[in-house]
Amino acid sequence: MKFEDYRKHDAVGLAGLVAKGEVSASELLETAVTRMAEVNPAVNAVTMDLTEWGRAEVKRDPTPGPLSGVPFLLKDLGAQLAGSATSSGSAVFKDQLATADSAIVTSYKQAGLVIFGKTNTPEFGLMPVTEPALLGPCRNPWDVSRTPGGSSGGAASAVAAGIVPAAHASDGGGSIRTPASACGLFGMKPSRGRVSFAPMGEGWGGASIQHAVTRSVRDSAVLLDAVCRPQPGDPYFLSAPERPFAGEVGREPGKLAIGFTTAALASDALDPECKAAVLDAARLCEGLGHVVEEVTVPGDLAAMQQAAGDVIGASIAATLEAEGDRRGRPIAEDEVELLTWAMYQRGKGVAGSTYVRGLAAIHAYGRAVAGLFERYDVLLLSTLGSPAIPIGWLTQELRQYTPRLFAFMPNTQAFNNTGQPAMTVPLAWSAAGLPIGIQFVGRMGEEAGLFRLAGQLEQARPWFDRVAPL
Repeated sequence: MKFEDYRKHDAVGLAGLVAKGEVSASELLETAVTRMAEVNPAVNAVTMDLTEWGRAEVKRDPTPGPLSGVPFLLKDLGAQLAGSATSSGSAVFKDQLATADSAIVTSYKQAGLVIFGKTNTPEFGLMPVTEPALLGPCRNPWDVSRTPGGSSGGAASAVAAGIVPAAHASDGGGSIRTPASACGLFGMKPSRGRVSFAPMGEGWGGASIQHAVTRSVRDSAVLLDAVCRPQPGDPYFLSAPERPFAGEVGREPGKLAIGFTTAALASDALDPECKAAVLDAARLCEGLGHVVEEVTVPGDLAAMQQAAGDVIGASIAATLEAEGDRRGRPIAEDEVELLTWAMYQRGKGVAGSTYVRGLAAIHAYGRAVAGLFERYDVLLLSTLGSPAIPIGWLTQELRQYTPRLFAFMPNTQAFNNTGQPAMTVPLAWSAAGLPIGIQFVGRMGEEAGLFRLAGQLEQARPWFDRVAPL
């Protein structure tokens, strides 16, 4: 199959070609592998080549399913593939092989996806850029001098570069929405409990969730249908939706009450182009028949951020201490990156009572924000504070790390901690040709309504045919 033909289809479309016998799973895989060989040296999106695994899979005939025969990539964080390492972007875990598939990988295989590689991620997913010492910097296909975002930067870069139409991703503070916005993709962060972390219990106190970055809205919906299966022992979960999410994409969303803000919640102000994009998106939604009003997002954001930092630090400390216990010696400072070590030290100082009070502060923030959704169906705001930043800019001056971090990602972490579904939609472009994503947040558990709205926006302002200049 020629790349020009491959690129015309999303994952659902490719699966349809396989089902009709117009192309084989083997042909799709070889097209993806060829494309990877062509563009990956420029972007460093795929950091573990599992091509031979994929070839062995298609020889056995992929499992019949809604995405049967479609090439697919796993993020090198959070998803265990039996017999392969999941490095989490860290030298600490680069040689540890998984003994079993995690629940989400089992679901992907049952959907018929053909896994043939793993994608780049920052160490332990701690940064909104993807520049790990172990794997090397990942680059944005729209401008290789800039970041694809993080922590699912490799996934977004691979999709934007045309290697695959969709890829596994995860989001603990914006790690699906940030790279999707930076790379011109659709990125849905599901509600807390929608996707199981089995065999793990939770990530970052329930803030983290797995799903995907995609070029089309319907691919995201089909993939979420495939994986939203509670597993025995999950600490919390959402029941299956009344109707498949895939059926929501073409349905009318109805007349929605949409609140919007041009605020940068965790920093001083948005980049002017991002602010203009929010206002443009608000006008677009109003033109589609929705009621749109400017709002202020309630809640003590500073208290939530402090608490979330403690939870993340404690989680990193727990991970590294457990590995130290397994080895029989503590993790040394030179085994991890500077930010990871700093979070490790912070985490070791978090008392049990501080952790519990932090969770209370996070939950209080969630309740405050939920009050906004008693009046509004959806909140509209910028996904990022600016278009994609240059490689190295975030860590260039360590004293400036925190303000630069939240200048770039001021609006995503809030909704990890409220647990609400949130999506970024590629509705705008900067004067320099960089994508600008617009974030839409829904009520807890109401991904269906967001998928309906996303489908409407995709029809009103199509983005699928935009191709990164690689």
